[in-house]
Amino acid sequence: MLSGGQQQRVAIARALAPSPKVLLCDEPTSALDPELSLEVIAVLRQLAQEGTTMLMATHDLRLAASIASQVVFLESGQIIESGSSRDIFTRAKKTRTQLFISTLTETFPDSWEI
Repeated sequence: MLSGGQQQRVAIARALAPSPKVLLCDEPTSALDPELSLEVIAVLRQLAQEGTTMLMATHDLRLAASIASQVVFLESGQIIESGSSRDIFTRAKKTRTQLFISTLTETFPDSWEI
């Protein structure tokens, strides 16, 4: 039997098999414990570094902060704020975005000035 993280990696591999132009991910780490989540994040980070375009819905701020080049913050189907990952996670303009981002428990990349 495969673990949750292994199942997610298999699902990612299956999605990439037909060489899509965009990989769509819906909460790829939502059902995983923190350690397995980090394994899946590592796979997605590698894909991003290789140039794979991804469109991802996630509440996992570690994932979004470490992988996304662009972020769109949605609430109740409305765009609250959008911009570069660095800008949204370090200099969000909207109070609602700032409140949500403040729940981030993992540190930002060392190169980011806060």
